[in-house]
Amino acid sequence: MKGAAMQISVLDGSNYFKGLLLLLRKDERVTPSELDLMRRVGATLGFEKEFYETAIRDILENTHIVDAPPSFSKICLAEQFVRDGIRIARSDNDVHVREVEWLEATAALNGLDPTVVRRELAEMHGTPLDVCRLEVEDLTVDR
Repeated sequence: MKGAAMQISVLDGSNYFKGLLLLLRKDERVTPSELDLMRRVGATLGFEKEFYETAIRDILENTHIVDAPPSFSKICLAEQFVRDGIRIARSDNDVHVREVEWLEATAALNGLDPTVVRRELAEMHGTPLDVCRLEVEDLTVDR
């Protein structure tokens, strides 16, 4: 559903945000570009600024968050998540193998062919990183 607005549940919105947070810590660092993108994600999904700022700041040290790939209610939402995950992973100019493997596990859990991750990465190769439109910006959380 590229470009089309989609209503999602609070649970799907929470899983989207949490999943991207977990992705951030795969390479054991959070860069300024990743911070900026995650702030956009948190605001777009309707989280309070204090909540998403704290969650982003603490993700590397927070051992209470289970490091499991997110499950979504719709396969098209999982596809969007994977594409946004790739954009965030690419934002620091260094896509780590653990980021790719985790996105592949997320794809598989949600009924997608895990090879979609490497295909999407190849398609995005060469796309300027500063032109980073996130698909989450087309989502609205049904509150």
